[in-house]
Amino acid sequence: MDKILQMLESDARLTPAQIATMLEKEEGDIKNTIKQYEKEGVIVGYQALVDWDKTDREYVSAVIEVKVVPQPDRGFDKIAEKIYHYDEVKSLYLMSGSYDLQVILEGKTLKEVAQFVAMKLAPLEYVTSTATHFVLKKYKDKGVVYEARETDERGNCEI
Repeated sequence: MDKILQMLESDARLTPAQIATMLEKEEGDIKNTIKQYEKEGVIVGYQALVDWDKTDREYVSAVIEVKVVPQPDRGFDKIAEKIYHYDEVKSLYLMSGSYDLQVILEGKTLKEVAQFVAMKLAPLEYVTSTATHFVLKKYKDKGVVYEARETDERGNCEI
């Protein structure tokens, strides 16, 4: 039933009836499968992907690289748990490479994000360094292109 998950990930608005029709299955079976996925935590939520740049909402997004000292018996989990409980944190990932955790957060201003890093994130025990990168423009997010590409004056060539 991975197909159901792929369909919902692509378009969470699909109803069980629509999925059943597309997969030539019974609607009740699809409903039960979705409920089971939700119960097991396979499906953890449903969200709309919003292009906030087309609204009057003011905010900034930042990607923060965080280096930490792993803890005995808990590795990165305890420090990650502290970080993901902050409301400003939208996503948190354990990474391979030159840093350990990647924090995606939003704030109303650059100053607000900088204050979060300086006052909440950097002082945490086991955090050894941070590097903050501000998102200037989103082109694509979660597989969705935010703006169609423009064509040149001839109308036949993407630029």
